[in-house]
Amino acid sequence: MNTLTNLIQERRLVTAIPGPKSIEALKRRSEATSGGLGMAIPVIIERASDAILLDIDGNQIIDLGSGIGVVNVGNSASRVVDRVIEQVQAFTHTCFTVAPYMNYIEVCEKLNAITPGTYKKKSLLVNSGAEAVENAVKIARHYTRRPAIVVFEHSYHGRTNLTMALTAKNMPYKEGFGPFAPEIYRVPMPYSFHWVGDQATITHDAIELVTHKIDKEIGAHNVAAILIEPIQGEGGFIVPPKGFMPALAKYSADNGIVFIADEVQTGFARTGHMFAVEDENVVPDIMVTAKGIAGGLPLAGITGRAEIMDSVHAAGLGGTFGGNPISCAAALGALETMEAENLVARAQHIGQILGDSLRALQKKYPIIGEVRGRGAMQAIELVEAGTKNPNTSAMNSVVKYCQSKGVLVLTAGTYSNVIRFLPPLVISDELLKDALNVLEEGFASL
Repeated sequence: MNTLTNLIQERRLVTAIPGPKSIEALKRRSEATSGGLGMAIPVIIERASDAILLDIDGNQIIDLGSGIGVVNVGNSASRVVDRVIEQVQAFTHTCFTVAPYMNYIEVCEKLNAITPGTYKKKSLLVNSGAEAVENAVKIARHYTRRPAIVVFEHSYHGRTNLTMALTAKNMPYKEGFGPFAPEIYRVPMPYSFHWVGDQATITHDAIELVTHKIDKEIGAHNVAAILIEPIQGEGGFIVPPKGFMPALAKYSADNGIVFIADEVQTGFARTGHMFAVEDENVVPDIMVTAKGIAGGLPLAGITGRAEIMDSVHAAGLGGTFGGNPISCAAALGALETMEAENLVARAQHIGQILGDSLRALQKKYPIIGEVRGRGAMQAIELVEAGTKNPNTSAMNSVVKYCQSKGVLVLTAGTYSNVIRFLPPLVISDELLKDALNVLEEGFASL
């Protein structure tokens, strides 16, 4: 059904970046859109397929960001496009809580089946990761009849009022937007690279710190939920030390606390598992998903234990556009693609190429303080050589160089010194290696 011709998967520069057409269009952007909107690369995109973005000047740019971890199955994936075309021709909207439709049910059935845990599960669909997190918190509070939510240093959970309170970093996400929702408590995150204690005992020490704060400063009996990203995204791709997640899940279970895994950025094959918690066989009470779920269309899910998900009164959950039929169709196409193309294994393979290349760069350039991540979700933290002091200027220089050569990379980190890599899981080895060669040129140019 999809009659579009896919772009040749190669980097191609026909103008400087930005080119003249993009420069003119960006003037219109500046005039028409809010100044509060950021921009990672100064181009205007005309088409995209798989791991290539085509701008209006004819430049083909390698996409190592996937729209912030969204197009895991590649841009305009054929199964996604075909299902969307079929659905948009059938109907575009009824509102699931007014007149239900099958593909919403089918997406929920898939989520219930593929998320960790053998217990009975139920799901709810909304529009975005932030909205999903909000609903997970609402459900946990309603189920437990407790007010407090525990979150972590370096966390990111969204930009709404509640999720800004949950998010750690002030600038740019929270600055000037308060006051924020109450009963949010932040506890230490074992960030290994910046951990001041003994690395050999980091898991034990971090759990002791976290549980002591909860027990003594909040009261475990007041905590509705502990909310954590299995790998922190915007915080800088911070990977918890082995054993931390299982210990946290056990503490939650022992104290009647709902354990919520925010898999918005880590989910759907991104880390070399379908979900990142599977790395240590952690089974959350509620899992929040978004980004990679629907191949680029807005959709998010909350999946949890049936007794928790059913604890809310009828009509207490929902929203006009939540689980829109077109987005649900896209999700079914994306999930089919992940299975048919074995994108979990593909993410592991990409992770090997990424990890080997980034560690080789680290040996050559001492400003790379750490390489971290799993699968196709990896990052480098840039520091002043011989220290752990953030090197934001080097990060900006490398990113700008990559952009000028037609490679899109994203930044992250509490200290604004992390370059992160989130390529589509369908990227070819050749295209990925070409992008990594450009990255090395960027470091050599410093």
